[in-house]
Amino acid sequence: MTTEQAAPSPAVPDAEAVKQWLIAYIADMLEFERSEVNPKLPLGRYGLDSTAAVGLTGDLGNWLGCDIDPRLLYEHKTIEALAAFVTANHAKLRKPEKK
Repeated sequence: MTTEQAAPSPAVPDAEAVKQWLIAYIADMLEFERSEVNPKLPLGRYGLDSTAAVGLTGDLGNWLGCDIDPRLLYEHKTIEALAAFVTANHAKLRKPEKK
């Protein structure tokens, strides 16, 4: 590879892996069993306030190497929808590499 060629981007977890991460995160935050978190229900049903939304998207972004706006939780209202969006748009959301 020449120095002019771009390095391949890191592997992106698939939507299922992101969904499972979100389920585990919410279950841990709310002290639920993972089986109690339904990925098809609106996230608002779990009582996530703006502080929780910022924490969740920040931690998810750190895991994925992305900048994830907390408002995405209100645009993609279920775990499944958020996981699908983040996975499909990972390249657009990626943090710029530091030089």
